Amino acid sequence: MIEVEVKAKIDNFEDMEKKLENLGAIKSKKEFQEDIYFNSPIVDFAKTDEALRIRTTKENNEKNIFITYKGPKIDSKSKTREEIEIAIEDSEKCSKIFEHLGFVKVRAVRKDRQYYTYKNFEISLDDIEGLDPYMEIEIALDDGTDYSEAQDRIFELFSKLGIEDGFERTSYLELLENL
Repeated sequence: MIEVEVKAKIDNFEDMEKKLENLGAIKSKKEFQEDIYFNSPIVDFAKTDEALRIRTTKENNEKNIFITYKGPKIDSKSKTREEIEIAIEDSEKCSKIFEHLGFVKVRAVRKDRQYYTYKNFEISLDDIEGLDPYMEIEIALDDGTDYSEAQDRIFELFSKLGIEDGFERTSYLELLENL
């Protein structure tokens, strides 16, 4: 799967929630996410622009855990990249396996994420521990699909929401590491 994603810093959540509601976006769910990032013993993911994480999500009494690999970004305008994700049962056991294989825990990123859907866009408002408010807009495409049209549509949607700048290609992990 190719994840076409663009993220931007926003002023505050309340104003953006009103804009999304006026646009017709539907609030779909709110969850807490904890991402534990790992670095490879073979290559430095910070240099290769890859990511490996274990994500635990909590929504009400429901908990889900995933391993996600993100490949290097494939363009200079967005965070478009290959993403491979699988569900797992136990984050601690998975973490131990990674560590026994030489992977090193880098950092945890924690956030409350409010999801919205609008047409075929997934929109999230992210309240990240230690960072300003952000909004991400993404579209998932099949591997090999031309992503340029989807990317243009994401930037058009940002424009409809009054966001013309503040775009960020750096991950939340990198932003926190650079504080």
